[in-house]
Amino acid sequence: MYQYTDFDRQFVRQRAAQYRDQLERNLRGELKDDEFRPLRLQNGWYVQRYAPMLRVAVPYGELASRQLRVLAQIARQYDQPSAAVYQHASETQAELGTPHLPVGYGHFSTRQNVQFNWIPLTQSADVMDLLATVDLHGIQTSGNCIRNITSDALAGIAPDEVIDPRPYAEIMRQWSTLHPEFAHLPRKFKIAINGALEDRAATAWHDVGLHLRRNAQGQVGFMVLVGGGMGRTPVIASTLREFLPWDQILNYLEAVVRVYNRFGRRDNLYKARIKILVKAEGQRFVDEVEAEFASILRHDGAAHTIPQAELDRVSAHFLPPAHPSDSAADGQATAIERSPKDAAEYQRWLNQNVRAHKNPALRAVTLSFKRLGHAPGDATADQLDAAADLADRFSAGEARVTHEQNLLLPWVAEHDLPALWQAARALGVAKANIGLLTDMITCPGGDLCALANARSLPLAQAVAERFQDLDELFDIGPVDLHISGCMNSCGHHHTGHIGVLGVDKDGREWYQISLGGSDGSSLSGVAVPGKVIGPSFAASEVTDVVEALIDSYRVYRKAGETFIDCVRRVGPDPFKLAANAVRHETRDGGRVLHVHLATADATTD
Repeated sequence: MYQYTDFDRQFVRQRAAQYRDQLERNLRGELKDDEFRPLRLQNGWYVQRYAPMLRVAVPYGELASRQLRVLAQIARQYDQPSAAVYQHASETQAELGTPHLPVGYGHFSTRQNVQFNWIPLTQSADVMDLLATVDLHGIQTSGNCIRNITSDALAGIAPDEVIDPRPYAEIMRQWSTLHPEFAHLPRKFKIAINGALEDRAATAWHDVGLHLRRNAQGQVGFMVLVGGGMGRTPVIASTLREFLPWDQILNYLEAVVRVYNRFGRRDNLYKARIKILVKAEGQRFVDEVEAEFASILRHDGAAHTIPQAELDRVSAHFLPPAHPSDSAADGQATAIERSPKDAAEYQRWLNQNVRAHKNPALRAVTLSFKRLGHAPGDATADQLDAAADLADRFSAGEARVTHEQNLLLPWVAEHDLPALWQAARALGVAKANIGLLTDMITCPGGDLCALANARSLPLAQAVAERFQDLDELFDIGPVDLHISGCMNSCGHHHTGHIGVLGVDKDGREWYQISLGGSDGSSLSGVAVPGKVIGPSFAASEVTDVVEALIDSYRVYRKAGETFIDCVRRVGPDPFKLAANAVRHETRDGGRVLHVHLATADATTD
């Protein structure tokens, strides 16, 4: 992991002190709320439906155990609203049928950050000081700037990796942090970087997506994608460069963001993202970027050309740990073998939650934070502390937040797997559902977010309750279910094999269902937005619709065929028919999910 220098630490602590001064002036009435708002947003502090929300930056998802423990402390000590605020929120939710609102939690986001939803703003400066003690902060997790740079959770350890993207991501983080020219862009700006053959970073869905590769001469460079994004207008990024030498990446990014800053829409919030500019201007945008890049090289002396010595310095922080695990096999494997039930459960965990590693003696293990009774991605203070202990005991003190809202241990010795499984099971994070239907991505939705049109968390819980049987989940196989409470797409519904989007119709919550989306991974195939399969559904119908879609898959699938492959082969019509049958049956007072399946051609190719 990258270790902060003295300069880095001084910078973060000075920023925390600056924020404390701003907060105190606001509380004294010397700094108006409208003046304070952009200052708190620059440090990751939002004001949501009921209370402030803090977004903590976790660059490319890497967390040390000491950082996890501080996040646990924040959850336990500060993620506690006043009694009046919590009573009001609980009463409001009770009226909507969801009286339980978790407090004392950290939340893993799809952008590999950690969020807290209940910290009183009066205590926010104390939290910033505490974060700074372990090199954490909220800088540029909000606002119209370059946001947290994301990557593959398996970076540096994946067997299919060509080049480790983490050193480049760290250099980009340092370049972009408080970049004076890019502090007030037309809209937020997101970068993802991937160094493996499989795109596990969803690069085509970002403002800039970067793929590390080698050319025919073995030289390292980037394929540069620009103009991807979700939201109201889902767009797949366009390729601007097939191969850009690695040392020019900052100069080229500078050119891209300058052109966006110069020509991006500022008159319309919904048309301000770079994807709109790229789509509208086409080749002209590419020409402007190339002209700006040439100007940078000609006039600025290539100020941000990366020296080999700097890449070497940063790369030295990302060497594999010398001794990833000092523990030895401790007899747990024998105990598992004596219990057939435990042996079967353990084998499923190995199949779903354990990944191959670049080092044959090691494994990457995902802890599942998709549990019944908890919002997807939520971790209690005790679980955060326990996860830190697991990281210390089994993973060289390191864990990683994944794009799918789980936590990954990257340095687990193969002989430690039985002991890790036992410990994770006791903690409640060993469910063997990674990649399956209940490993869903879900935004906080209307329960917490002021922007949401509808709630997401009750739907996630309803689906989790319906599909608790692991035998059934394994029979269904891999399915990406993504749920967003509004068009901002924080739940990435566009990329779901099944996507659910909350919409507002006459003040009531309704949900659009889309089918066939992809994030660009090898399982899902080329990045593509899902297609809406008809008019919206009531909240009470959504779980039945999901079940109808799964039942349709069981009817039409060929041997060994995944859900997404079946949808692409058969086409959306049979699935749409099954989903619409739910609408008619539930509104007629009945519920018969299979009756309409026979009307479609099961051999459609």
